[in-house]
Amino acid sequence: MSADDNTRAFDEGIVTDFSSRMSYGSYLALDELLALQRPVSEPEHHDELLFIIQHQTSELWLKLLLHELRSARASLQADDIGTALKRIARVKHIQETLTQQWSVLATLTPTEYSEFRGFLANSSGFQSHQYRAVEFILGNKNERMLSVFDSDPAARAVLASLLAEPSLYDEFLRYLARLGFGVPDSVLSRDVTKAYVMHPELVPVFREIYESATENWRVYEACEELVDLEDNFQFWRFRHLRTVQRTIGMKSGTGGSSGAGFLERALSLTFFPELFAVRTEIGT
Repeated sequence: MSADDNTRAFDEGIVTDFSSRMSYGSYLALDELLALQRPVSEPEHHDELLFIIQHQTSELWLKLLLHELRSARASLQADDIGTALKRIARVKHIQETLTQQWSVLATLTPTEYSEFRGFLANSSGFQSHQYRAVEFILGNKNERMLSVFDSDPAARAVLASLLAEPSLYDEFLRYLARLGFGVPDSVLSRDVTKAYVMHPELVPVFREIYESATENWRVYEACEELVDLEDNFQFWRFRHLRTVQRTIGMKSGTGGSSGAGFLERALSLTFFPELFAVRTEIGT
């Protein structure tokens, strides 16, 4: 760098001719990607671009989240707990990024949002099929949700498939059973199309794991990773709720939901209830 012009030196070996080579932009399809932010407000409102990018980037992270959760589930099916834990560790970092993103959207004031909210019509995050897919693969299943996607056959097919498949937790419990832990048959044979609910008879299995962690370190570690995953999901839900409350208060959602009230009720949902229930039993 020259002291006179404060310009970084240009390395001679840097490639500049991309007439027949793949470039950064072509690999990432940036022409297409950066053309997908299409504000609909008239006249175009300054803050609508923030709103679009927030939700588009969230959908990209949800795509990766689902990709990693599918791989973690397949790894458990193959008794590969190491790969499953690696995938879940990545999921946790993605969740943290998704949660932090709410702080950017929270800079949108109620007045600013109200100036273009009407242009959104009935579009709503409630209609994110990828978010529902993540909930489904984690065990919060609801067949009624499929009707929201009747006009989008591809999205509906993704959810219908996940509805019929075991969740990540189902596969973890089956893995424990194959290791010799006393997972009840009622749990192993449950209807996987239904939302997972608490099975009190499973709590002693986890108490055994937690109270003999040294002998069962890998599954003990997996239990704690799942607890982290659920905690992170709840943090995301909470930040979503608080961002909605500070932006639209208690107004109904654009898609017809009750808005903040609907999001608040979601905080009572759980993915891995026995992993939290066992904490009451340990040491008693």
